[in-house]
Amino acid sequence: MNTIDEAMIAILEKRLELSKLNYSDDTYDDVEEMLHDLEDDFNEKYGDQLEDILEKVHLKHCPESDVLLPTAYLAKKFVETADGEIEIGMKEGVEVEWIEDPVANARLVLLPAPTRVLLMTPKGIDIVWEAE
Repeated sequence: MNTIDEAMIAILEKRLELSKLNYSDDTYDDVEEMLHDLEDDFNEKYGDQLEDILEKVHLKHCPESDVLLPTAYLAKKFVETADGEIEIGMKEGVEVEWIEDPVANARLVLLPAPTRVLLMTPKGIDIVWEAE
């Protein structure tokens, strides 16, 4: 597994850990701070590379939508299946104005292993970019 995937998985795992805590939990603030540090490091290290990829995806599929920081495209909530796959809900990632149907609820999501960008639309889920 490459380092970008490992960094994404670390963020996803920390988000999962944080989602299991209550605000009143003594460790909540520390876990939240660790998550923000991971996200900042990720954007600093991989941001330019991923923003270039996301710009190309946006131009092709949703040119009216702004490109955000790469961490915005990562799922906030997910379920890890028994076989190690990641399942996400249809409200994850970033909502975009899809060129084929601007009023449709379309979203772009960045996922690891392999690094890829999904376009989720009412028509289904398509991989619109994948690392080689």
